[in-house]
Amino acid sequence: MHRNLLRTCIGAAMCLLGACSAASSTSSSNAVGAGRDAHGCIGSAGYSWCEYTQRCERPWELAKQKGFATSEANFAQYCSTGAVR
Repeated sequence: MHRNLLRTCIGAAMCLLGACSAASSTSSSNAVGAGRDAHGCIGSAGYSWCEYTQRCERPWELAKQKGFATSEANFAQYCSTGAVR
């Protein structure tokens, strides 16, 4: 009787440990920085595709580098035309 109970407990513990290890290995695809867009830009790290530069850019860094005010509209305009009015 005790042996059957012990075997059952050990089996249940092994199942629980196996489920935990499987869950932790699959969650790495949901890690920060794991999601890339069609151009390979990591949106969760602040990158967006800029057609003009043909690169993944952080809008605030590009704005500072090119000397325009940081805004979604200015980023979109710069990345489509190469200039901001």
